[in-house]
Amino acid sequence: MATLQDIGVSAAINILSAFAFLLAFALLRIQPINDRVYFPKWYISGGRSNPRSSANFVGKFVNLNFKTYLTFLNWMPQALRMSETEIINHAGLDSAVFLRIYTLGLKMFIPVTIVALLILIPVNVSSGTLFFLRRELVVSDIDKLSISNVPPKSLRFFVHIGLEYMLTIWICFLLYKEYDNVALMRLHFLASQRRRVEQFTVVVRNVPHISGHSVSDSVDSFFKTNHPDHYIGHQAVYNANRFAKFVRKRDRLQNWLDYYRIKFQKHPDTRPTVKTGCLGLWGRKVDAIEYYDQHVKELDKLMTLERQKIIKDPKSILPVAFLSFNSRWAASVCAQTQQSKNPTLWLTDWAPEPRDIYWQNLSIPFVSLTVRKLVITLSVFALVFFYMIPIAFVQSLANLDGLEKVAPFLRPVIELKFIKSFLQGFLPGLALKIFLYILPTVLMIMSKIEGYIALSTLERKTAAKYYYFMLVNVFLGSIITGTAFEQLHAFLHQSPTQIPRTIGVSIPMKATFFITYIMVDGWAGIAGEILRLKPLVIYHLKNMFIVKTERDRGKAMDPGSVEFPETLPSLQLYFLLGIVYAVMTPILLPFILVFFAFAYLVYRHQIINVYHQQYESAAAFWPQVHSRIIASLILSQILLFGLLSTKKAVKSTPLLIMLPILTFAFHKYCKRRFEPAFRKYPVEEAMAKDILEKTTEPDLNIKAYLADSYLHPILRSFEVEEEELVELETVEVRVDKHQTHHVASPILSEPGSPSPPHHVHQHQHQPSPPHYNDYPLPPEYYYHPTSPTHYAYQYQNQP
Repeated sequence: MATLQDIGVSAAINILSAFAFLLAFALLRIQPINDRVYFPKWYISGGRSNPRSSANFVGKFVNLNFKTYLTFLNWMPQALRMSETEIINHAGLDSAVFLRIYTLGLKMFIPVTIVALLILIPVNVSSGTLFFLRRELVVSDIDKLSISNVPPKSLRFFVHIGLEYMLTIWICFLLYKEYDNVALMRLHFLASQRRRVEQFTVVVRNVPHISGHSVSDSVDSFFKTNHPDHYIGHQAVYNANRFAKFVRKRDRLQNWLDYYRIKFQKHPDTRPTVKTGCLGLWGRKVDAIEYYDQHVKELDKLMTLERQKIIKDPKSILPVAFLSFNSRWAASVCAQTQQSKNPTLWLTDWAPEPRDIYWQNLSIPFVSLTVRKLVITLSVFALVFFYMIPIAFVQSLANLDGLEKVAPFLRPVIELKFIKSFLQGFLPGLALKIFLYILPTVLMIMSKIEGYIALSTLERKTAAKYYYFMLVNVFLGSIITGTAFEQLHAFLHQSPTQIPRTIGVSIPMKATFFITYIMVDGWAGIAGEILRLKPLVIYHLKNMFIVKTERDRGKAMDPGSVEFPETLPSLQLYFLLGIVYAVMTPILLPFILVFFAFAYLVYRHQIINVYHQQYESAAAFWPQVHSRIIASLILSQILLFGLLSTKKAVKSTPLLIMLPILTFAFHKYCKRRFEPAFRKYPVEEAMAKDILEKTTEPDLNIKAYLADSYLHPILRSFEVEEEELVELETVEVRVDKHQTHHVASPILSEPGSPSPPHHVHQHQHQPSPPHYNDYPLPPEYYYHPTSPTHYAYQYQNQP
């Protein structure tokens, strides 16, 4: 068990690590060669040009303005300068509400910390129970600050119960106000949005097979019959996995062709050559431009044949379609009502925004989704228990005193002063962090197997799995296995009737382990987030070995985004620790406060300068955040009730019985009051926006606006034009206005290939330029309509 000295060693290591990371970041961010790594958000939006373009040779790599080295910490006030409204306009509502979670933590724990430290610690310290139990149990000086130090049947437990009531009332008050504010922000955000294609689009799944009719005919017939005045048309979805492989191969070949063309333009006296053998290391030497041009043309022919084969094969059409309606009201009614007498057919829902669609999962048969979810649920259950093994190993590192009593032969190795402090104060938190590193990726793969069709849904489902894992393994698992290791000697030598008392006394003592974890993950880990060491190394490696064109350099930039599947569950764990230990071991609260304040500053900077979100869900994740904070509150009440039961506090314990019931009732009220704003779209709001739009834009042709809205990138023809020393690249995407079907595979298609027939009327209206949250295909391009049948994606990075 970690002592005060061990905690001090851990704090010193983590504070020095965080300071080193921040210092390295402050110096690296002002170097011109790293500009795209630390400011990619501004390159994507076109608000920043490359400082290397106007500098001399040395200035292209190193910042020669020594005045900037004196103000290298100015990123901190700059991160706080942008208002919440400006952040919404700059990064979206998801990012703004994500930051509000950190401010909620600060509002919640600052007053609680002050009250707990001033009232509870004197009450706990003056009791002295652990002084008499130190021969039976493994205790430390920090444990004397916890509720474990209060003797059984003490009237002092009324103080802890009173503080638990105050904590519950304060948290519920803040949660209510925050839920109300976020719900209003969401409604205002949706109401103020410009016209967007998903407002008029519904996805229908499990289209039944009708003999003698194609899927497209069945969809048209059904919705023309049931929505005759509002249904415009639909866009079918194709399964073309083999075609996607051709596209990926063509993209690689085209990239090499572009590279050698640029090389020849720079050095026209020498034609570039390449060897035809494996990896270009041996074989016959040929002209590189002619070689890759010939391969691209051959692959174009194969892709044309494959596309025509897909279009003509009825089996390639999936029982999924994107439906277009002439008003938001009609789309809202269709998306939120049952379409058929058979509730398993013609299943409709709001279509995700185009950039939010996970196209691969559209090809999954709907009938298999239930089986997939059952298999994944069982797999997650097994994974949770499998991870108990490394969790137990981590706890064995954290509780060397308990192991020494059972295995005295280890004592000479671990009794060395610094080694013991390092093992107990720093290594357990680091080991747990390492074991958790790969878990979000595994859980995301599981969520994809379940078959969800939106990236936002995939991330929320992954976050839910990760949260349950953190709750069971990191919190409850650490307490149970840690208590077993700490009090192993007591378990082996006392009567079974005394085991509940031992567990009750030991649960608050686990605060020492969680303090070490908070410092590793919440202090040094957050500092590592702003350093972006991994993206920095990868960017420069790509520049050295892969980047051949400016388009490649833009792709290598990789701004990333807020990792909701990992970040939200970690945040909820900190709320859980703070709420549970606020009454049991309040000394943990200052460490929680440092995390919330530091993380708020870091993520504010990253959202403003770095992250580029893949989608905008309008804070759809907030109900889960609210529910899990409520769950943490109820769990803290139950644990306190159980702890006081082991303390034989008969007079005070019954006062806690009603608290979980009242808290759950509050949660149900909030759920009924606010959650509909996150689950449904009011037809009143939809009709109001339709009426306003008809008034302000009476000549709007909604059919033309929606015509190619959900055309999958794999069926878009593209053509890259690059000229010598041209800083602006244009990727043109030409689409036949009669041909717009989708393919469940997310790759751009080859030039010149025909598109399948289209079931939506052709373009007659030029859509207006997008708002900040309209959808570029890749993040490094922005959408720029140039004609009814021509789309251009202009590259924003200025070399």
